[in-house]
Amino acid sequence: MPPAKSPYRRSSGRSKSLPGNMPERALGETLIWTDGACMGNPGPGGWAALVTVDDTSAPLELSGGAPHTTNNIMEMTAALEGLRALPDGSRVCVVTDSRYLLDGMTSWMAGWKKRGWKTAGGAPVKNREIWEALEAEVARHESVRWHWVRGHVGNALNERADELAVAAAAAAA
Repeated sequence: MPPAKSPYRRSSGRSKSLPGNMPERALGETLIWTDGACMGNPGPGGWAALVTVDDTSAPLELSGGAPHTTNNIMEMTAALEGLRALPDGSRVCVVTDSRYLLDGMTSWMAGWKKRGWKTAGGAPVKNREIWEALEAEVARHESVRWHWVRGHVGNALNERADELAVAAAAAAA
């Protein structure tokens, strides 16, 4: 039996990687390519989001860093800042190479909330503030879906997001 869809998540759920590791853009949908990087984990970190409104325009490149963070926080921050860059009511596909981010947003969050932000093992959920901020950003949009791609396999936009995230981490060091 498939898991029940969470009532708070305005997402069409997890989409499968297509041949060529590229998401299929739905009509009127903005793609946000995200990546995070960290030197030391924890250590200096960087995030990047490439916002692509259509297949012909150059993407808007967003990035930033923090002097002491983790890779997971940077992956989440990339998605958060990409979503924040869009107007209310947007249709969005967040493209990530982070299973942590994908699974958190599409599978785990409903259970965490039901258990009072505790994991299945009873521990407090790490990075709760960012998960809650992501949930609020998703709610601001008409639809948000999440698409996983394998990282570092030559996909130009994933590689560019990685390049920007690594540069931001180096600048934060």
